[in-house]
Amino acid sequence: MKPTLQSVFKILIPGVGGFLAILICSLFGDAAKISLLMAPFGASCVIAFALPQSPLAQPRSLVGGHVLSTLIGLSALTAFGTHAWSMALAVGAAITLMQLTRTLHPPAGADPLLVMLTGAKWSFLFTPVLLGALVLVLVALCYHRVTKVAYPNKWW
Repeated sequence: MKPTLQSVFKILIPGVGGFLAILICSLFGDAAKISLLMAPFGASCVIAFALPQSPLAQPRSLVGGHVLSTLIGLSALTAFGTHAWSMALAVGAAITLMQLTRTLHPPAGADPLLVMLTGAKWSFLFTPVLLGALVLVLVALCYHRVTKVAYPNKWW
C-alpha cells in the first residue's frame, strides 16, 4: 500500500514538534544564559507530540512529574548521597509520588537518577526542570493549535 501525503504528514508532525520544542528550549536557555534542557525532555517530547491525548502528556503530568521526581532526587541526594540503594529508593519514591498526585510522566522517572549521578544542586529544580518543562508545554500548546490537534485535554 502506497503511503498518502496525509499519512506521511501525520508521521512527521510529532518529530517536527519535538525538534521545535528542543530548539526553542536550547535557544531561550542560551539567550538567558541558563540551561533549559535535560535528557529526559527528549522523551517528554515523544509523549507530548506523538501522544498528546494521553494523560501522561497533559501539563499537570509533564510539569508536575518532572518537578516532583527531581525534588525526590535532590532530597535523596542530600539525605543519603549516591548509592545503588538510594538511587533505587529515589526512583521508587518518585513513581509512588507521581501516582499519588496524578502527575505520572514516565520520562520523569529518570530525573532522580540524573540528579544523583550528576550531583545536581537545588537550583536544578528551577532550571532546567521547572522552566524547561513549562517551555515544553507552551511549545506543545502552540504547536498543536497550529496543527489542529486538541491539546491539552485537561490543564490541571
